[in-house]
Amino acid sequence: MNEAVYLAAAAVLLLLGLLASKISTRFGVPALLLFLGVGMLAGSEGLGGIEFDDFELAQSVSVVALAFILYAGGLDTQWSEVRSLLGPGLSLAGLGTLLTAGIVGVAAAWILDLPILPALLFGAIVSSTDAAAVFSILRSRSVGLKGQLRPLLELESGTNDPMAVFLTIAVLDLITEPGTGAGELLLLFVTQMSVGAIIGYAVGRGSVFAINRIHLGYEGLYPVGLIVTVLLAYSATDLLGGSGFLAVYVAGLAMGRSPFLHKKSLMRFADGLAWLMQIALFLVLGLLVFPSHLAPVAGRALAVAAVLIFVARPLAVGILLGPTRFDWRQTALVSWVGLRGAVPIVLATFPLVRGIPEASLIFNVVFFIVLASVLFQGTTIPWVARRLRVDAPVGRRDPYPARIVEAGEQGVDLQEIVVPAGSPAAGHQIVDLGLPEEALVVLVTRAEGFVVPQGSTVILAGDKVRVLGNAQARRQARIVLTGGR
Repeated sequence: MNEAVYLAAAAVLLLLGLLASKISTRFGVPALLLFLGVGMLAGSEGLGGIEFDDFELAQSVSVVALAFILYAGGLDTQWSEVRSLLGPGLSLAGLGTLLTAGIVGVAAAWILDLPILPALLFGAIVSSTDAAAVFSILRSRSVGLKGQLRPLLELESGTNDPMAVFLTIAVLDLITEPGTGAGELLLLFVTQMSVGAIIGYAVGRGSVFAINRIHLGYEGLYPVGLIVTVLLAYSATDLLGGSGFLAVYVAGLAMGRSPFLHKKSLMRFADGLAWLMQIALFLVLGLLVFPSHLAPVAGRALAVAAVLIFVARPLAVGILLGPTRFDWRQTALVSWVGLRGAVPIVLATFPLVRGIPEASLIFNVVFFIVLASVLFQGTTIPWVARRLRVDAPVGRRDPYPARIVEAGEQGVDLQEIVVPAGSPAAGHQIVDLGLPEEALVVLVTRAEGFVVPQGSTVILAGDKVRVLGNAQARRQARIVLTGGR
C-alpha cells in the first residue's frame, strides 16, 4: 500500500468526521458517538475493513491528541469566571474522581467478577468526565447553563483527567509491582501534580513573553509557536516525572488570562486544532474496537454503567457540593452531566500495553460504558437542564474579532489622548500597557502620519492615541498613557 492510498484513507475518514460533526449540530446527536461510529465502521469488522490492533500506537496518538485538546480547553477558559470556583472545582476533580473510582471499583469487583485490584483499576479508568462533549451538545440544542455551572464543569473536566491518569498508573503499579508502598504512591501524586502545575504555568507565561517580544516575520509562524508550547509543556513535564496533561491545561489557562499578539486568531487556530485532534482521536479509538466483542459484555457493562451514573457520580457530587453555595438543582445537573468521553477509552489501553490478564475485558466494558453514557446522558442533558430549571439561552457569539459599537452606545465614545514626554507608556508595545479590555486603540497619529495599531505597535512620546470605550475605560486608558497626568 503506497502513500497515496494512506493519504486517501485519511482524507475520507476526516471527511466523514466533518460530516458527522454536521449531523451532530443538526440533530443534537453527540459528536463523540458519531466519530466513534465512523471509526468502528472503518475497522476490520466494518465496511472499511481496516485492520488496526496496535494499542501502543493508538495510545501514543491518543496522548498527543489529548494534550492539544486539554491545552485548547485551558486557553478558552475564562480565569475571571473559574477563579472563585477553585475550591469546589478542584475538590470535584480530586476527591470526586477518587470517590467515583472507589465506588465503581467495588461494584465492578462483584458485577464483572474481577479481583479487587483490577476492579479498582477499572474504576480509575472510568472516573474522569468529558465536559467538552457536554457543551457541544448544549450548543447544538441552543441550551446554556445558569450561573456558574458552566465554569465549574469546565474547571472540573480540565483538572480531573490528570487525577484519573494518576489513579490508573498507581493501581497498575500495584498490580505489576506488588511491593509498591503507600509512601511511593503519595510521592508520585505530589510530584505529578506539583511539577505539572509549575512547569505548565512557567511554559504558559514564557510563551506569552516570547510571543510579545520575538517579532516573527510572518503571522503564519505564530501558530507554530503555539504547537511548540503544547509539545514543550507536555514533554518537559513528563521527563521530570510530572503530569503532562495537567501541564498543558495550566499552560493554556496561564496564556488565556494574559494579553499577547494575535491572541484571537491563535485561539481560533487552537480551537480548530483541538477539533482535528478530537476527530483523529475518536477515529483511532473506534478502529481499535471489535463490535462482536461488545455484545457478550453488554449486560454486565450496563449494570456497571448504572452504578456509575445513578450511584457513584451522584454520591461524590452530593458529598462535595453539599456544603457549597450550589443548590440541589445545580448539584443534580452537575451530577447528571458526568459524561464519559475519550479519556476512559484512552486509559483502557494502558492495561493492554502492560499485559494485564483482565485487560481485554476492561477495554470492552469501558468502551461500552462510554457509548452508553454518551447515548443516554448526552441526549438527555438539555431535557434534564430544562426540567431542573437551570437552563439559559446560549449567548450569541460575535462573528467579528473585535466588538463593533456605535458611538454613544452605553457611554461608548472616541477620545484622543496625547502621550506626554516622560510617560511610562512611551517605548512600550500596546500589548504590554495593561489597558482595560473595554478600551480599544483604533488609531495612532504621529508627525509622519497615521499608524494602524497592532498589539506590537510601540507607543512613542508625542503620539496622539485614539481610544474607543466607555467613560471608565477611557479614564483608565488616559491614566496608563499619560502616567496619571
